[in-house]
Amino acid sequence: MEQYEVTMAGFGGQGIMTAGQLLAYSAMHEDKKVIWLPSYGPEMRGGTAYCTIVISNERIGSPIINTPTGICVFNRPSFDKFEPRVKPGGLLIVNSSLINVSSKRTDIDQLLIPANKMAHEVGSPKVTNIAVVGAFIGATGILKLKTIEETLKQKLGHKKAMLDMNIKILETGYNFAKKNLLKAKKVSV
Repeated sequence: MEQYEVTMAGFGGQGIMTAGQLLAYSAMHEDKKVIWLPSYGPEMRGGTAYCTIVISNERIGSPIINTPTGICVFNRPSFDKFEPRVKPGGLLIVNSSLINVSSKRTDIDQLLIPANKMAHEVGSPKVTNIAVVGAFIGATGILKLKTIEETLKQKLGHKKAMLDMNIKILETGYNFAKKNLLKAKKVSV
C-alpha cells in the first residue's frame, strides 16, 4: 500500500467523526502515516458531516483529496454528493438501511450494508458507524481487524457492555464485507 484515502460522510450525530478517528488511531498503532481531516456543516446534529482519512506507509503530501480511493456514505444526501467522487477502481460502501439506491458505476467496487439494521440487532443504533468501519476493513484489508479491536479497547475498556457491543458489530460488518463485496464489472474495450 502506498496511500489509501477514505471519506466517511453522513449527518452529524451518526458517528462519522468517531469512525474516522477510529481508523486514524488504528493506523497510527500500525505505525502508518495518517491524516484525519474533519468537515462539519453549519449545524452539529443533523447537519452534513464528513471526514477524510489518509493512510500511508510513506509521508503524505497533502490532506486535500478530491477523489478518494474509498467512500463510506451513511445517508442519501451523502450518497448523492460523494458517489461520483470515488476514484475509478475504488470502493463505495453504502448504508443500505437508509439509502435505497446503489451506484450504476461499473468502474468501482460496491458494498451495500444494512448498517442500521445490524446495529439494532446487536442492541444499539449508536454502533452503526462501527458496522461500517468493520465493513471497510473487511473490504479493503487496509488495517488489521485486531488493531481496530485493540483501539476500541483503549477507548472503551472501562465500559465493558459498550465495548463488547462495539467489537461484536465490528466483526459483523467485517464478515458481511468478506461475503458481499460486489466487485466492479470488468469492461473490455
